[in-house]
Amino acid sequence: MASQLTVMVPAYNEKVSIEDTIRSLKMQTVQAKEIIIIDDCSTDGTGDIASSMGVTVLRPPSNTGSKAGAQNFALKTVQTEFTMAIDADTTLAPDAIEKLLLSFDDPKLAASCGFVIPRYVITLWERGRYIEYLLAFTWYKPIQDYFEKPLISSGCFSMYRTNILKENGGWPEGTLAEDMDLTWSFYEKGYKVRFIPEAVCYPIEPHSYHFMSKQLRRWSHGFVQNVMLHWKGILEIPYLRSFIAVSLWDAVFASIVYLFVLPILAILFASPILLIGYVIDIPVVLVPVLFKAIERKEVWLALMSLPSFFVLRTVNGFFLLEALYTELLIKKTFLVYEKGH
Repeated sequence: MASQLTVMVPAYNEKVSIEDTIRSLKMQTVQAKEIIIIDDCSTDGTGDIASSMGVTVLRPPSNTGSKAGAQNFALKTVQTEFTMAIDADTTLAPDAIEKLLLSFDDPKLAASCGFVIPRYVITLWERGRYIEYLLAFTWYKPIQDYFEKPLISSGCFSMYRTNILKENGGWPEGTLAEDMDLTWSFYEKGYKVRFIPEAVCYPIEPHSYHFMSKQLRRWSHGFVQNVMLHWKGILEIPYLRSFIAVSLWDAVFASIVYLFVLPILAILFASPILLIGYVIDIPVVLVPVLFKAIERKEVWLALMSLPSFFVLRTVNGFFLLEALYTELLIKKTFLVYEKGH
């Protein structure tokens, strides 16, 4: 199956990480027929570094403005049965490609995605994301996969059946969350998506508030944009409808409570004890997180990172409410793709 796979890596000014990504791809137990780096008009020599490592480098005539645009530029050249997309700041476990390829035993399977773990877990924001991923990929994602409806096939590392991907027109460029947009489009057309926890990738996550805010804003607006775009199709798919409804309700309700209700009540009743509401669900978070942390021999790292998760969750609530207000109430669509690192 190796000769039936093309890997594409969209890259804009990624000279710091592109070498590690390419090296990781070349060390896989199953090798791709071709590795394509889409150098989206970088100004830091990203393309030159990639060329020196013996991979194919494609350069659009001008910057495409988004990851989806860069990937679509390369997609027209792909002739293999499978296409894999991986971010230029992401490395893979040595058998990650092999694990994803093994999942394509159903012709109705359009995409397959893996387990995501931050490569670096040092700053508050990286620690918060580390816990967020352990929780999501250990608890929520397996449940979604049971119903063959993962909410999203992660854009940082996913594999696709090329003919279905091309049938969809490639990656949608009308929202800021092209991976979510693509996943939901597959479901609306009757295709399946799988989550393969054994296939592990390691992206570089935002290390500071400056970069995390860009990513959170993009993700929040992308989520709202996709709900607005796909809501009619979502209503026709029972499991997806339920997952999205619960996610949206929980995100909105939790955001309002964390940002407004708890601090106001604490002030009105002069009772700081009410602020315990920020962390009242620690047991719910901790059980799946520790389950995975024990397996990875990272229990201490998980425990030390737990407080950062609650900070990240609260900040994320602000960006989600801002996206809802901007996209739904004042009808101002945000489509500027800003890098999160």
